[in-house]
Amino acid sequence: MVEVTGVGTVAFAGYAAVFDVVDRAGDVVRRGAFQGAGVVPLLWQHRGGAVGSLSVVVEDARGLRVEGVVEDLALARLVRGGAVAGLSVGYRALSVRQGVRRELLSVELVEVSLVAVPMQSLARVEILPLPDGEREGGALATEG
Repeated sequence: MVEVTGVGTVAFAGYAAVFDVVDRAGDVVRRGAFQGAGVVPLLWQHRGGAVGSLSVVVEDARGLRVEGVVEDLALARLVRGGAVAGLSVGYRALSVRQGVRRELLSVELVEVSLVAVPMQSLARVEILPLPDGEREGGALATEG
């Protein structure tokens, strides 16, 4: 979900990791891997300072669901326009099972990043229609 929150900022929701899906490196995150994770910094491409903030970081049946606000104005424009729609997690592996794939059983979540190309193809920002009564043209006009 993406929604305009203020002059140029954008609120979003999505999955930073999806369970039981093989990523581009051959890793698989298993249910429960993020148990006990709390709010962490929101970065751009796993680098630099925070580009916004997360208000929700929670495991559900599908994966690690996050909600937050992108406060960096240039990045917010890219997210709003769909040019940046990937999410990714930075973590320290605590428990893994090595087989054909490396299974991540328990990790310490360090950060969540907005990324151009996510390691997991399903780790995406959700873009939903604006609430009734709001027009996209009007929302873009408030960018400042």
